[in-house]
Amino acid sequence: VTGKGMTPPQKPLVPPEKIFMDWRQKRRPGAGLYNLGSTCYLNVILQCLTYTPPLANYLLSRQHSRFCHQRGFCMMCIMEDHVRKVLYSSASAIRPRAVIRDLKFIGEFKPDIPGDAYEFLRCTLNAMQKACLSGSSDSNVSSEEITIIHQIFGGFLRSRVTCLNCKTVSDFYKVFMDILLKIKGASSLATALEGFVTPKQLDGRKRFKCSKCKKKVAASKMVTIHHAPRVLTVCLGRADDQTSRKLSQVVVYPEYLNLRPYMSDPRGEPLLYSLYAVVVHTGHTCLGGHFFCYTKASNEQWYKMNDMSVDSCDIRTVLEQQAYLLFYTR
Repeated sequence: VTGKGMTPPQKPLVPPEKIFMDWRQKRRPGAGLYNLGSTCYLNVILQCLTYTPPLANYLLSRQHSRFCHQRGFCMMCIMEDHVRKVLYSSASAIRPRAVIRDLKFIGEFKPDIPGDAYEFLRCTLNAMQKACLSGSSDSNVSSEEITIIHQIFGGFLRSRVTCLNCKTVSDFYKVFMDILLKIKGASSLATALEGFVTPKQLDGRKRFKCSKCKKKVAASKMVTIHHAPRVLTVCLGRADDQTSRKLSQVVVYPEYLNLRPYMSDPRGEPLLYSLYAVVVHTGHTCLGGHFFCYTKASNEQWYKMNDMSVDSCDIRTVLEQQAYLLFYTR
């Protein structure tokens, strides 16, 4: 077996024992967020990140800003300030002004144009990664894997490619911060994950260059989760590849998920995750519509967060939604 793409781990910027998976302080839920134009897509992501326990614990400890020398835009400092405001505010809703002000640095977003929550999540985590690294002198490519953001959300995927001609096996590894699943024909998260790890044929245009055969060959490729993240983010891809229409089907997802069957080693101990946030998209097309979310606060209660409103609800309601993004924690 030949392997490529997995770098030897470097010393993380934050020691693992400083990452607390459980809330350090329990309190009632924080403030809602005003919609400042067409900003529901960013409101839901800000709320889901605010209620990600290991991230909130780290941001509330002010570990970043105390040592930050960044001039101008710093996504970590913005998030630190935002989470503190939301969780400690006595107001029922606040305006995420700093995020709106610096939208252009986060990605190609404008406050008055509807955006996609999944894209905003990816851009925000990317901006936070960069902010963590700007404070560290080590600027090589693999250093992203040492940030607190990677330590919380990052894992490794393994692509195992088997040459159908000589049976040589090649392994390729890559970092992931979330998993995008195809849901066409999938009635549940389990079915979609099974589809994700099912071997696919590489032939025709997609043929694989085998290092042993020294030519392009038909091959089989199987992707598995090689190293599981502390926090697993799943996007249920609701845009149909062919028509770009929205796939509105119900995809059943559990409160507790065992990731073990989808790992490179599926035979080990169960790897259990617990649901703590769900983003929902309503509307008939992917481009319009509205986003709201459900999050589990530090008091263990679930809340529906729809822009400025924050209302308590039960887990049954949470599990009955047409979910777009699912957040699970170990």
